[in-house]
Amino acid sequence: MSFTLPFPVRIRSFDRGPALRACYAFANCVSRRRISLGASHAHIAFVFALVMILTGCAGKPGPELLLNTVNSVEGARIVTVYVATTRERDETGAFTSGRSRQVSYLRYKISIPPGHKAGNVEWPKSRPNPKTDFVTVEQQLLDPVAFENEISRKRNGKPPTVGLFIHGFNTNFTQSVFRTAQVAFDADPDATPVLFAWPSEATVDGYVTDKDAATYSRDQLTQLMTSLARTRTAGPITVMGHSMGAWLTVEALRQLRISGNNATIRRLQVILAAPDIDVDVFTAQITAIGQLSPPMTILVSRDDVALRVSEFLSSERHRVGRMDVNAPDVQAAVRAAGIQVVDITDLPTDDAFKHGGLFAIVARYRGFSDADAYRADPGLRHTGAFVFNAVGATLSSPFVLAGQIIGGK
Repeated sequence: MSFTLPFPVRIRSFDRGPALRACYAFANCVSRRRISLGASHAHIAFVFALVMILTGCAGKPGPELLLNTVNSVEGARIVTVYVATTRERDETGAFTSGRSRQVSYLRYKISIPPGHKAGNVEWPKSRPNPKTDFVTVEQQLLDPVAFENEISRKRNGKPPTVGLFIHGFNTNFTQSVFRTAQVAFDADPDATPVLFAWPSEATVDGYVTDKDAATYSRDQLTQLMTSLARTRTAGPITVMGHSMGAWLTVEALRQLRISGNNATIRRLQVILAAPDIDVDVFTAQITAIGQLSPPMTILVSRDDVALRVSEFLSSERHRVGRMDVNAPDVQAAVRAAGIQVVDITDLPTDDAFKHGGLFAIVARYRGFSDADAYRADPGLRHTGAFVFNAVGATLSSPFVLAGQIIGGK
């Protein structure tokens, strides 16, 4: 059949430079173009066009937000983010989408503004203002030994609480650092967040390139997990993989298991948020990995638009992040695998693409890690969540999320 977008998307270019004007022109052309598609693909083609328009044309924060440091202000809070990255570093010191075999280690101190709203990153609209924006107050390259020593350093006389975050598709370096600071601050400001930044192209049409870049970084993530597992921490190390970063996380776990590195796996608590993983591929990965203790937790949403586009680009191969927890075969499969699956479809979020439920959870459930908080907010029981297996197990900080809270009981 012949499919036409149902309305012309007209966007005025204003005077924002050749790149944006070209993007606006592309949007206007797409809205008028007739595309030959089967009926089953017409809707998702429309959604994909909108994604291209809305995300492809949106400006992204540049490297100057990390390179140019400013002083913090009274009332702001400082979050120290440790970064291991396989991105190349250019002559200006900025990390690009180029791929490096040598891992770079860094420490960033990010100032969170006094009026910060949980779940958001307050991006500078022009000149960074620490009163209203996330800003960088310090950056420092580290060698591998200093990196490991700083992460393992005691806080207030106690071993640190450590969380490892692996970002997803279409994410540049600045976005990944600031987002990690936001997640860590909203969940537990006293924790030690570690970011693994792989070289995403940070373009909406770079899906295949990003998948290759994630695969390229698999060995380095495995090495980082092994390094962190050697540190003495308060409880297990929480590993949070988001979107395509979830695929990279599971690949690293598979590699650890088949290499016999079971000691590292035993130190990890794994959470996959909106995993962009083919269901059959995931089944094969989990078969190799086996059951984890604590069990792996997967956050899914049936109306995740970004993953629906991923399915479209993958010839309608279903993604794990959109699984239907009400399907009997899904329930049986996850029980057999010893996995927790949390349906967060009905969780309120400001994300139009329903792909950032993780950040909504962190914002909503900050500090709710005990039974008293659970009883104090009955609304926490009614988010449309469903947990399989080991209901009541607590997902450790810095991503504080109690299984009893989201268990739907």
